[in-house]
Formats: sequence, structure tokens, C-alpha cells
Amino acid sequence: MNLFDLLLESTNQLVEEVKALNYQQLNAKPALDKWSISQICHHLYLSESLFSKSIENGLKDKDYESVAHKPIHLVSDRTKKFESPEIAKPTEEPFDVENMLNLLTKSREKLLNVLRSIDDKSILSKKAAKHPAFGELSLEQWIELLYIHEQRHIEQIKDIKLVKSYG
Repeated sequence: MNLFDLLLESTNQLVEEVKALNYQQLNAKPALDKWSISQICHHLYLSESLFSKSIENGLKDKDYESVAHKPIHLVSDRTKKFESPEIAKPTEEPFDVENMLNLLTKSREKLLNVLRSIDDKSILSKKAAKHPAFGELSLEQWIELLYIHEQRHIEQIKDIKLVKSYG
């Protein structure tokens, strides 16, 4: 499965996890120091918007002979806590499911439009953009990281639903 297909699959997984939740379930925090499902989704929306901008900017930059592969798979290890950059931290404001799904759909569509605009996908391995945690990251790895990041948070949502018995 290519990265494009993985992103579409991931979108479907996220929607499935969230769409049946009511307002209370979406916005209730599992603990005072933990994000609600709504906040996780808002963080994913903010992150994806930032990823899209980084990819767009990276496409305008020079080509590299090679960009070192970074250990982005570490993001999937949920035993390790990562601090979200301030710009990607979610609001404390509540959301309803429809508005949240609209935000997520809008950000994913923007990203997919950016990716669809690339005629030669091999360019993604030759272009790079600076990531706050990993430094220079090929655009190909940016896309892969977005998928891994989203999967991490989908698992987090599943855990909250399980602990809170949200079905």
C-alpha cells in the first residue's frame, strides 16, 4: 500500500472512531492532565495543517542529493511521551462531532490536493523541510510521519473509549 492509500485508510479509521461519539464523550478528558478525544482530533487537525505547509514549502526548496532517513518510527512507541509544539497544541474549547469531522476532512483534503499536484512523486525523496523534532526530513518521510502520528493518536482514542466504555 502506498502512502497516499495509507492516509486515506487512516482518515477512515479516525472517522470511524469518532463519528458515533456524543458531545460529552468527545469532550470529556480521561484525566485532568490528559487530552479529550476532541483535543486529540484538534491536535491532529493542527498538525496536519502544519505538515501540509511544510510539504508545500519543501516542494519549493532545492533538491538534495540525499536526505538522511530519520527514526520516525519512534513516534509509534506510545510508551514514549512527546511534547507537542505550542503551535500544534489543541484548544480547551469543546467541539461537536460534526464540526470536528469537518475540520479533519478539510485538512486531509488540503494535504491530498498538495500531494495530487505533484506529477513526479519521486521528488518527495529529494526534497526536505525542517521538522521540530527530527530536523531535516525528506518530504516522503513527512508524509510517512503524518500517518504514524495519526495512528498513534487513533490508538490513544481507542484506549480512551475502552477505559470510558464508549463502545
